[in-house]
Amino acid sequence: MSVLLLSSEDVETYARMTDVIPAVEEAFAAYERGSVQMPAKSYVELERYNGDFRSMPAYMDAGDWDAAGIKWVNVHPDNPKEHGLPTVMGTMIYSDPETALPLSIMDGTMLTMQRTGAAAAVATDHLAVEDASTLGIVGAGIQSYTQVEAIAEVRPITEIVISDLDEERVRRFIDHFSGEFDVREGSIAEAASCDVLSTVTPVRDPIVSLADVGDHTHINAMGADAAGKQELETAVLSAAKLTIDDHDQTTHSGEINVPYGRGEITDPDIYAEIGEIVTGTKAGRTDDDGITVFDSTGLAIQDVAAARVTYEAANDADAGTAFDLIDTS
Repeated sequence: MSVLLLSSEDVETYARMTDVIPAVEEAFAAYERGSVQMPAKSYVELERYNGDFRSMPAYMDAGDWDAAGIKWVNVHPDNPKEHGLPTVMGTMIYSDPETALPLSIMDGTMLTMQRTGAAAAVATDHLAVEDASTLGIVGAGIQSYTQVEAIAEVRPITEIVISDLDEERVRRFIDHFSGEFDVREGSIAEAASCDVLSTVTPVRDPIVSLADVGDHTHINAMGADAAGKQELETAVLSAAKLTIDDHDQTTHSGEINVPYGRGEITDPDIYAEIGEIVTGTKAGRTDDDGITVFDSTGLAIQDVAAARVTYEAANDADAGTAFDLIDTS
C-alpha cells in the first residue's frame, strides 16, 4: 500500500522519451475514441499573490490499460525575483483507477516538459516530411530542450538553428547540444525555414511571418497557453494544414485563440484534431501538403499517460522513495 515519491531527477531519468512518445500517442487516440474523462482545467485565482493554481484531472482507457491522475500546477510570476522559486511548479498524483490508491506522487514540472516534447514528436511524426533533418527552435528556455530530444526520436535531425533574444540562454543551448548536432544561432527566419520548427515562447505579438516559413515546414506551436498569446502570424495559420489538440482549449488559449476570436480563423480552417490523425480517421502529411501546423495546448491525459510509464519504469528500477500514506490496519 506504499506510495512512490519521485523527484524531478527521478522523473527526468525514468520519463524516457522512447516510452513517453508512444504513451502520449495512445492518449491522443483514446481521446479521439471517446474513452477518456477530462474535466476542464479549473483555476484558483490568487490576486493578492499575483498567481494562480490550476487543477488538471483525467482518466483514460487505452484498451490494454487504463490510468487516472491529477496535476496541480501554479503560475506565480513573482517567484523567481522575490522568493527564489520557479514561476511554474507542478505536482502529479498518479492513481490506480480500480482502488483509487495513489500509486505515485511525482514532480509535475519535469513531467510536463517531457510530455510536451512528446506531443510535438507525435505531431512531427505524422505531419513533417519523412526525411526532415533540420530543426528550428524559437525560444531557448527549458521547453526547448525536450523539443529537441523528442523530435530527434522521430526524425533524422542533424542540424539545429536556435533563435532567442537572450544570448546567455542561446549559449547554454548550444553548449548542451553541440556534441550531438550541428547547432548554431540564427534569426527567426532562419529557424522557420527548417524542415521542422518548434516555437516555445510566451509572446503576445506574433514573431513568425509567412515569409519566414519554408515551403514544406512543419510547425509545432507550443508557446501559447493563455488567451491573448500568439507566436505565428495569422497568415501562417491560414496557409497551413492546421491541426489542434483540443477545440475548446485551442480556441480559448492556444495558438489560434486570437485570430479565432476575431473571426480570422474559423472551424473550416481547422483540418483535424491530432487524435483523428493518430487513429487514421484523417490523413497526416500527404505529397500535396506544404506548411503544416500543430497547435498544442497540453491535455491532462498526456500527463496521466506519461505518469504511468514513468511510475512503471521507476518502480521496476526500485527508484524513488516509498512511503505509507494510507493506514489499512
